[in-house]
Amino acid sequence: MLLYELTSALAAYLLFCTVLLGLTMGSFASCMAWRIAQGEDFLRGRSHCDECGHELTAKELVPVFSWLVQRGRCRWCGSKISVRCPFTELLCAAAFVGIVVGYGVTAQALQYLILTVLLLAVALVDYDTGLIPNGLLLAIIINWAVFTPFLNQSAFLTNLTVGIISALCASIPLLLLSLFMDRILRRESMGGGDIKLFFVCGLYLAMQEVLFLLIVSCIFGLLFAVLTQKKTGDPENPEAFPFGPAIAAGAYVSLLAAKPAVAYYISLFF
Repeated sequence: MLLYELTSALAAYLLFCTVLLGLTMGSFASCMAWRIAQGEDFLRGRSHCDECGHELTAKELVPVFSWLVQRGRCRWCGSKISVRCPFTELLCAAAFVGIVVGYGVTAQALQYLILTVLLLAVALVDYDTGLIPNGLLLAIIINWAVFTPFLNQSAFLTNLTVGIISALCASIPLLLLSLFMDRILRRESMGGGDIKLFFVCGLYLAMQEVLFLLIVSCIFGLLFAVLTQKKTGDPENPEAFPFGPAIAAGAYVSLLAAKPAVAYYISLFF
């Protein structure tokens, strides 16, 4: 059910709930990414201050609001809490609204909401460590595999085949190009995690939408590299920058815009 099919009051209430859910899941993604980057178990243990280790109470865990009330500092030790925390929460809320506006109250929307949280976590971990955890990539694959049978049962095998072919189209050419450039440059030109991330993102797209993903991801990659000047810290390739955030952003934009963009492009010629 799409939002325009609902009454204005019900649509507004649904969007309000979406924002709250997005803020909460953004906080979860931020915590999960930090713990993965630090080598901690994100499924066990309560949230705590990164500096003094104090376990946070419920009123200290309210997304955005707690950070504002505490003026961006821990109540116990006074250490600064990164502005990235509320920014991540607001970003996730905005991303959730985009999915619900585009896909309504559907199984497809739920799948994409879960994917959004996982992509956000991938982006944060890769930004901090220069690595993309295989566990998060596996979770993205599981999310795709679990929902695919329910999205269109009459075309299950078709959807399954298209997803796998799209994933291969998104990753195999990049793998071959990367291997070729590695030999030319005598250093790693693209991380294996980036190629695997393209693969799992390709599962969610049609074959003709893969090129859109690649182009948008490269554009975001250039912007992130220029604006953040972030490096992975790889001693063998000191100029390497974390490409995962750009791929994650490209994948999210592709969920919303790839289909109409490709349709418009094709209409110019036919």
